[in-house]
Amino acid sequence: MQSENIIEMLHITKEFPGIVANDDITLQLRRGEIHALLGENGAGKSTLMSVLFGLYQPEKGEIRKNGERVQINNPNDATALGIGMVHQHFKLVDVFTVLDNIILGAETTRMGFLQKKEARAKVQALSERYGLRVDLDAKVEDITVGMQQRVEILKMLYRDNEILIFDEPTAVLTPQEIDELMATMKEFASEGKSILFISHKLNEIMAVADRVTVLRKGRYIGTVNTADTDKQALSNMMVGRPVQLEVSKTPAKPGGVVLSVKDFTVPRKGHKADAVRGVSLEVRAGEIVCIAGIDGNGQTEFIHGLTGLEKSSGGSVTLCGKDISHASIRQRGESLSHIPEDRHKHGLVLDFTLEQNMVLETYKEPRFAHYGFVDQGAVRAYAEKLIGQYDVRSGQGPLTVARSMSGGNQQKAIIAREVDRNKPLIVAVQPTRGLDVGAIEYIHSQLVAERDAGKAVLLVSLELDEVMSLSDRILVMYEGEIVGELMPQETTVQELGLYMAGARRSGAAAAKGGDGA
Repeated sequence: MQSENIIEMLHITKEFPGIVANDDITLQLRRGEIHALLGENGAGKSTLMSVLFGLYQPEKGEIRKNGERVQINNPNDATALGIGMVHQHFKLVDVFTVLDNIILGAETTRMGFLQKKEARAKVQALSERYGLRVDLDAKVEDITVGMQQRVEILKMLYRDNEILIFDEPTAVLTPQEIDELMATMKEFASEGKSILFISHKLNEIMAVADRVTVLRKGRYIGTVNTADTDKQALSNMMVGRPVQLEVSKTPAKPGGVVLSVKDFTVPRKGHKADAVRGVSLEVRAGEIVCIAGIDGNGQTEFIHGLTGLEKSSGGSVTLCGKDISHASIRQRGESLSHIPEDRHKHGLVLDFTLEQNMVLETYKEPRFAHYGFVDQGAVRAYAEKLIGQYDVRSGQGPLTVARSMSGGNQQKAIIAREVDRNKPLIVAVQPTRGLDVGAIEYIHSQLVAERDAGKAVLLVSLELDEVMSLSDRILVMYEGEIVGELMPQETTVQELGLYMAGARRSGAAAAKGGDGA
């Protein structure tokens, strides 16, 4: 008799230097079900899925497909078994086009010649069928992170996989894109595909998953039906303690203007139209101002222009009364804290150790350097303090190479470093992306504490719950302009969504964004 489970991972143990990432874990995936894998950052979720996809070999345990034992030595073996994976940190070639990335390794050839026309037709049909539209001729390096996510999903669909692994698939998506992805996943399941879905987001798990398996610190805690549980119970299973799911804060008491941006314009790479057009805004001491918007509406370019990662073509930026419009990246970096959107490209040097990453911007300061030499003891003590304070989990503590850490722990390391620098302005872009509920609770409390200590916080978030609960003021960006200024206590998620989609525009905000008034 055929097993009801299409995949069984039995007693899997996977070890790395200094850490047991998976400790005797058993996971069973039924045919046509959406099975969520839930756990804190560093709980071993991605490691377990990497074992299933052939990226890692376990020390103990076995994998069965349709009741028969299989050996998965590499991703090609996994693909041959119909297993596909969308990784949390995308596996794309930046200088290739979208189409080339999708067909890479699964090219259709005839008489030794690449048949791109057939491949293009198949990819276009898939993208239209599942609402995953993307420019097939654009280079990956020129498209948004949300679009790169679509490319990864199309890669998997192109290979006709029947077992789909999604590792934090919504971490980079907008609310609308998340809704679309959830609907797409349900459609996949209704077609008989089986889905393993790693997520920290309890709302999504409750909305889309049939069952949830919870891991904690590398160990199996239990599997439950979503119909028989709730968010609070799942968060308790995941963290091992009650978690506050709402942001706790008092009303803001804004002080003087810390950041003033006037008529700010940033060009869009390779396009005539500007990515950011005449944006004006202010952020005061003691307030959290959030820029909300659908991904790709100029938020990334605005922050890059503000922090010096890209050149602006017009307007001015004043920080604490000083014009920094023409300051270098280093000069700007010394004046503000920046939690970047892309932690790999702009947040960490992946092949440096954790302790080296903790002092990337401060190693020249007298507390870490004497006569041009870095004091390694001082650096280590500082890194150990931040690791403990922010619960950054890694196999070898300060000596862990950043690349080997889980995405959530990489994020916690960046936040620890930037908040501790004690600058008057914190620019936080997607600060809780990829973090579990316990870590989100802590980061939110830290940002509120910084606000209450008189810092100005400029938040960019695609998470509507975060926007509504953490912000003191919300500025909505649409097609490179500020189209609305809203107070979270006076608006609704639905109204905010209308502004984000460009269906509504407030006159005051439009005027402010256009003429610097």
